[in-house]
Amino acid sequence: MRFDHKIVTGGRRCTRQTLSGALVILLLLGQPAWPEPCARQAEMSAFDVAKLKSQLMVTALACDVRDRYNDFVLRFRTDLMAKEHALQGYFSRAFGGRGQQAHDDYITTLANTQSEAGIKQGTLLCQQTIGLFDAVLALPKGADLASFAGTRGDLIQPIDLVACPASVTRTAETQTRR
Repeated sequence: MRFDHKIVTGGRRCTRQTLSGALVILLLLGQPAWPEPCARQAEMSAFDVAKLKSQLMVTALACDVRDRYNDFVLRFRTDLMAKEHALQGYFSRAFGGRGQQAHDDYITTLANTQSEAGIKQGTLLCQQTIGLFDAVLALPKGADLASFAGTRGDLIQPIDLVACPASVTRTAETQTRR
């Protein structure tokens, strides 16, 4: 015998199956059901570097150029660590105690989204993205990595980021210095 639990919402009856299905759809979409807080300039830059790094990782694995990815990580280690720290700051500020889980979820969603796009490209993926290694490794300094990543409109970002107004960023920087 099957029991169909009914939940009343806003005058409508919903089955547990309906609610479960809606939740699964939201999870599969990869978009959080809550609004994201604004990202400060340093955080926006960190998100740009994260999507570049992830695309290079996907390319390295799909196109068997892991050595190029390792060269990238070694060359830009300091900048990558600083950007990772900024990302951790964003997720900690935005999600409090759930910050690490939200950060992990973002990185996973980013890699999965870029991998799925690569699968759709098929053999064109390698032809279209291996040159990204040449461009990145030709950069003169690690500090240029963020600006390079920010100009790459072809890199997938699975979440919609909203930049904080300049006044919020200045206030936060002032409080950090105190």
